[in-house]
Amino acid sequence: MPSDHPIAPAPPAPGPPSASPRGAAARAQVLAAAAELFTRDGYAATTTRAVAERAGLRQGTLYHHFAAKEDILATLLEGTVAPSLECALRLLALAEPVPGARLWALVRFDTELLMGGLSNLGALYQLPEVRGERFARFRQVRCELAGAYRGLLAPLDRLDEAELRLRAELVLGLVEGSVAVARECAEQEAAVVPEAVADAAVRLASPDGCDRARLAAVRAAGLALGGAGAAD
Repeated sequence: MPSDHPIAPAPPAPGPPSASPRGAAARAQVLAAAAELFTRDGYAATTTRAVAERAGLRQGTLYHHFAAKEDILATLLEGTVAPSLECALRLLALAEPVPGARLWALVRFDTELLMGGLSNLGALYQLPEVRGERFARFRQVRCELAGAYRGLLAPLDRLDEAELRLRAELVLGLVEGSVAVARECAEQEAAVVPEAVADAAVRLASPDGCDRARLAAVRAAGLALGGAGAAD
């Protein structure tokens, strides 16, 4: 990937992430600014200088936390999948009071996580740069998350492996596309998007349909499981 400043000397290697409140705040400012610029102006068109300026920091401060622009993007993308994988693994270890409740709880959590940011980071998943080695961890975690979705979907319908993989990717597509939907909704409508996506996922996973009474039972059980599945 071309450097933002090809004739400039390489930036110094970043130090370890600062545990101080000031260091953590600076790192968060960089990530917030980068998320905004990457999704608004495009990843390729955004320089580290622009990110630093948007964050209100010197470029040297940015390089203290991130060695390169791709490190910022990798951190942002990993943050959209790692918490959901942790939640999914906890849910997989729990008994399911109502079929579909664990899936509902994960989809709601996953959607809320993606919607929690100010930018639609899911739109960056398809960048050609994300196929590079620096993003191997993000791709691996997302692959494991898809596997966890398959684990939650498998008890709900008799599917062969190919069908199960497709079903899991369809559910993930619902989740990852939810931010774009929420951005087009009025504020009061956007607040209900996570539960609406979870409802849609359960309907998609139900071979015999899901009437209102059953969906209400799934939703109630999913809300109860949500507290157990969320990180402490």
